[in-house]
Amino acid sequence: MTEGQIRDMEPLYELRGVRKSFRRHGAVVNALDGVDLVIERGEFVAIQGPTGQGKTTLLTLLGALDRPDAGELRFEGRDLAHLGEAELAELRATALGFVFQTFNLIPTLTAQENVETALVPLHVETEERHKRAARVLEELGLADRAQHLPTELSGGQQQRVAIARALVKDPEVLLADEPTGNLDEQTRDDIVALLEGLWRDRGITLIVVTHDSTVAGRARRRLVIDHGTVAERADGQRGPSGEPTTAG
Repeated sequence: MTEGQIRDMEPLYELRGVRKSFRRHGAVVNALDGVDLVIERGEFVAIQGPTGQGKTTLLTLLGALDRPDAGELRFEGRDLAHLGEAELAELRATALGFVFQTFNLIPTLTAQENVETALVPLHVETEERHKRAARVLEELGLADRAQHLPTELSGGQQQRVAIARALVKDPEVLLADEPTGNLDEQTRDDIVALLEGLWRDRGITLIVVTHDSTVAGRARRRLVIDHGTVAERADGQRGPSGEPTTAG
């Protein structure tokens, strides 16, 4: 059995007894308090919960942007706590795509140039960067806006550029933190439909933190975080391959 076949048999994410705490106003806050969780490849997972109860903390750990204080956090069988900073940076650059509530576009760069920034750490040649960025912008319906600056785009168009930037490197996972939080209702629906379509067509793993029950309702699996613990709200829907989603 090859290394790739062994990797494919592992859960994408496996968390065992994960804890993460912070100091706030002199008190210790347990953002995550012994979380056990499995996320399989190709799932569409929504993470909900009250403000300040650990949603973004969990997403930050899944995105290899921070480490747990205790417990195991494995990605494709590798314990992220044991990886060095260079290895974590490579993981973020190659396997993980990020979308945030604020679009985080560079205002002096065009839409296409913003998308291309995700390929610079991968040392992709300039011509290939141009081609890949143009291709994903076309996929997201922004071919005619590729040379526009962020200030010349609507909020929905800016979020599409941010999604294109996350997708251009063909990540295994797309992690979205309140991706519709700054959008009106119609634009929210358009962006959620776009994300769902990308999940279905590309077979990526999509993990979304959201306060919006409409957004969460589109996911095939829902997790609720409250006081540092995770409760499962699996609904029995199926992933893009037709396989049942798996509760952790």
